[in-house]
Amino acid sequence: MRPYDAFLLVSFGGPEAEDEVIPFLENVTRGRGIPRERLAEVGEHYFLFDGVSPINQQCRDLIAEVRADFSANGVDLPVYWGNRFWAPMLTDTVRQMARDGVRRVVAMATSAYSNYSSHRAYLNDIAAAREAVGPEAPEIELIRPFFDHPGFIEPLVEHTRQALDRLPDDKRTGARLLFSAHSIPTAMADASGAPGQGYGSGGAYAAQLEEVARMVAERVGGGHPYEVVYQSRSGPPSQPWLEPDVNDRLEELSKEGAEAVVVVPHGFVSDHMEVKFDLDHEARETAAGLGIAFERALSPGTHPRFVQMVRELVQERAEGAEPMGLSGLPLCHECVADCCPQKR
Repeated sequence: MRPYDAFLLVSFGGPEAEDEVIPFLENVTRGRGIPRERLAEVGEHYFLFDGVSPINQQCRDLIAEVRADFSANGVDLPVYWGNRFWAPMLTDTVRQMARDGVRRVVAMATSAYSNYSSHRAYLNDIAAAREAVGPEAPEIELIRPFFDHPGFIEPLVEHTRQALDRLPDDKRTGARLLFSAHSIPTAMADASGAPGQGYGSGGAYAAQLEEVARMVAERVGGGHPYEVVYQSRSGPPSQPWLEPDVNDRLEELSKEGAEAVVVVPHGFVSDHMEVKFDLDHEARETAAGLGIAFERALSPGTHPRFVQMVRELVQERAEGAEPMGLSGLPLCHECVADCCPQKR
């Protein structure tokens, strides 16, 4: 047994007022030379929602459910929360844990997949927070990517079926499933995963996304054509990123005669800003202009099976058990130092 005395949820963070939007975006992009005009352009996405990102409240909701589940199942761990880019900041949370006498922490990131942005960056920020706090900082072990855990797959299946049921009866049978994830530079994608795992083009990230799409589509049933698309690209046009973009693919599907789509945000664990703006706003608007019936499946969020998964992952880590996975793809149970490097 690995004795832990606290659980830590590590997330991205987001603004909760209009005057927090630009400072938040400055935190996210610090050191990357992003022009102020670009920050203002992205900030407009948040201003559509009064400057409030959904992600912090979604973390609060998940924490409440996790605490209740821990209590009901004999997991005696206090639950902490720290963000990478906005309050509550990770370093402040680590400092509070040190004051509380916490010495050994099991942490989970609000991201299911293997790549620099969704896993290695969290490890780096945890290390930086511990260094900032100093010798009294607790040890923190990050739970592995959980893309094919039943607790992630089963909510996506249920939510996809519900979205299909919301389509008009005469369009449901032929509806296509578009599984959407955050695009990243192809160089970063190719480098994702651990060395020697044998992933080809797109690395672990693209392979995991394709596998989750397959597993969910097969379990949904109905023979719906499905494919992986990408969203939220932010790099310059000269830099190759993972494609196709969801909006571009909708235009192609319209020419192919598609009448209905369900977009499944399988790259995300909650309905945060990228889902709300890029899918519920932009992609929905694109589909409407093309005359395509559009529904968007919910992300796992606080689905009871997802909440249960959090406890199962904590117990898996505590007991050193073989990781639970449905896909057969290689899993990074213990992250090595050179997995998921940053590539620009």
